[in-house]
Amino acid sequence: MDSNHIKNFARLLTGYSIYAKPGETISVDGGAVAEPLIAAVYDELLRAGAYPFIRMIPDDAALRFFANARDHHLDKPAPFETTLAKAMDGSIRIMSSTNTRSLSSINPRKQTRLAIARKPVRKIMLAKKWALTLYPTEAYAQDAEMSLRDFEDFVISANFLDRKNPVAEWNKLERQHQKLIARLRGADEFRIVGPGTDLKMSIKKRTFISSVATHNVPSGEIFTGPIEDSVEGHIAYDFPVCEGGREIDGIRLVFRGGKVVEASATKNEKYLLAMLDMDPGARRLGELGIGTNYGIQRFIKNILFDEKIGGSIHLALGESYPETGGVNKSALHWDMIKDLRKGGALYVDGKLFQKNGKFV
Repeated sequence: MDSNHIKNFARLLTGYSIYAKPGETISVDGGAVAEPLIAAVYDELLRAGAYPFIRMIPDDAALRFFANARDHHLDKPAPFETTLAKAMDGSIRIMSSTNTRSLSSINPRKQTRLAIARKPVRKIMLAKKWALTLYPTEAYAQDAEMSLRDFEDFVISANFLDRKNPVAEWNKLERQHQKLIARLRGADEFRIVGPGTDLKMSIKKRTFISSVATHNVPSGEIFTGPIEDSVEGHIAYDFPVCEGGREIDGIRLVFRGGKVVEASATKNEKYLLAMLDMDPGARRLGELGIGTNYGIQRFIKNILFDEKIGGSIHLALGESYPETGGVNKSALHWDMIKDLRKGGALYVDGKLFQKNGKFV
């Protein structure tokens, strides 16, 4: 990424995504390969009058942790993590993996134990300003089956960094979101139909939230939490879940009374079942999301981008977002994507809302 794009990226993150203010303490986490963006964010935070707190994380830190961690490391977060979370006014996390498969051999039980233990820390951080983004690396480019240069261009476009005024573009998308949300206000039944899929749920009295790069960067979705015990039917997902260094592909779920009663996958099914058994809330839906970023039209094996694909929906098993009215509790929050661009449809109270990925 050239210096101008990096500067625009840093300004978007600091001035728009977390709107840093004088006197605030903002943490910035990322790997060494993302140093150009981290340094630019550092500059912008100082210019805004904030106190930057930089943590440069070794690329193999997670692998070393799971290889050497003792029981107390997995079952109780380090005391400084809670102290740090409470002290920060906001956080920026820059994903910059150089090996997206590094954790593929780690026992999933270790990963679930850590997720459960860190839930209180995560809750503190999510209650504050936060932004999650990605810096292009060879590993992400390989997952996306692109050259690094093409992947950089993809990231730039998805974040509107190639536009004269990226913030104005996100504000334009926000206005489009509000029109869609107005159509959903007061609705009850939401139905998803597509190949291998016929799933119904209630969204009655639940709130849809607009997401436009104030947390996930890039963004482009509206989301809510469905009524937890209302989900009925079956769904076959079109893309793999890429999580914990693994790909879980060919996922098919059957819901009754809001709970997953049947689950299968053509690849890494054991890992899927281990995640579903993490805690009682892991088998219920915590989120229904509708992708609206039509600048993202290809699957790249990274949920930050993939769940925003214009013409897709995603359903997350596990933790709800309280601001939507959702009440499901879990240490899990796994987004799974259904592509509706070829033969899919959404119905709201029996009326067609979207067909083949286009709103009607």
